[in-house]
Amino acid sequence: MKAAKLLYKNGEWKFERNDEKLDYQHTGLVLAYGARAILEDENFFNVLKEKFPKAEIALSSSSGEIFSNEVYDDAVAVTAISFDKALLKTSQIDITDFSDSYEAGKMLISRLPKEDLRWVFILSDGSRVNGSQLVEGLNSGRPADVLITGGLAGDDDHFEKTVVGLNAVAEPNKIVAIGFYGKNLVLSHSSYGGWESFGLEKTVTKSHQNVLYEIDGRNALELYKKYLGKYAEELPGSALLFPLSLTSENNPYPVVRTILSVNENDETMVFAGDIPEGSKVRFMKANIDRLVDAAHDAAVQCLEMCKENPAIAIIISCVGRKLVLGDRIAEEVDVVRDVLGPDAVIAGFYSYGEISPLQPFDHCVLHNQTITITTINEITQNGN
Repeated sequence: MKAAKLLYKNGEWKFERNDEKLDYQHTGLVLAYGARAILEDENFFNVLKEKFPKAEIALSSSSGEIFSNEVYDDAVAVTAISFDKALLKTSQIDITDFSDSYEAGKMLISRLPKEDLRWVFILSDGSRVNGSQLVEGLNSGRPADVLITGGLAGDDDHFEKTVVGLNAVAEPNKIVAIGFYGKNLVLSHSSYGGWESFGLEKTVTKSHQNVLYEIDGRNALELYKKYLGKYAEELPGSALLFPLSLTSENNPYPVVRTILSVNENDETMVFAGDIPEGSKVRFMKANIDRLVDAAHDAAVQCLEMCKENPAIAIIISCVGRKLVLGDRIAEEVDVVRDVLGPDAVIAGFYSYGEISPLQPFDHCVLHNQTITITTINEITQNGN
């Protein structure tokens, strides 16, 4: 297994690390996360195709690009990978072809052969896909012990539209799945938040999918504004700083939910994932040091799971964390680098939603405001 990483910015390749002398002409897979304006440009796709002519090329717009131990804007972070024995299968669907996101996820996972499948990496439109329903559909066809991770595409903090592509210019509405096959693959995963809960636990008393109406019988938006205080005047942008912690019958472990928008006319809040009636919620707030500590803990968990330094680490973190950390954003990436070591090829992006299990190799879950890490190695028979 060999991997290289490159950074494209201002119309040219700015940085490149190819320590293992990966042959770009015969590279099997290219993952590219970047600014929407670049990924929508056919010229950029042609640049990628010329550099990696035989590769499967997967694209996702982002809210910030992770490259080594830095975070960039208005760039594209590219990871090129070639496997010794592992095989790849890819699939892409359009959300508009399905009645809902559950059916889309169900179809997407069904298109991947199941024999020797070890990992499915998902890149999804982040504006028009219900992430909770998507992961439920994926889980419905997931073979036992198959890892599913990935993320919802971002668009900085604009929330206008997101784009994804497979072997073509990135477009809205697309969802891509990449299946990784082979017994020699060594995988690990983790997800950590680091947000602080405050206030009493409350019950969702009226909701529909990802639209929240009432908490404890009271108007949810009115209650939320009360907790936000002065930040209520800055909605919906300030909602990224105050997510909800949610537990339910389906998710007994707390997951974080981000508010995407508020509707002042009918006094509702729209979340990135479903908020089921009867679920328990608590308000949350940021603590910068704890967010960075969570990134460290996520990296440690990956290292403990795979028991050796990984070859590749894919970080998918939430745009809300990026906004909170501000000038300190590189710290959460830097601590991951410290734990995983200097030889790991680290890249990824800031997203509108993160996909990763809560328990080792269990069903995948939609996260918000969370840093997720997926690591991969390929071990040959002689142990290399």
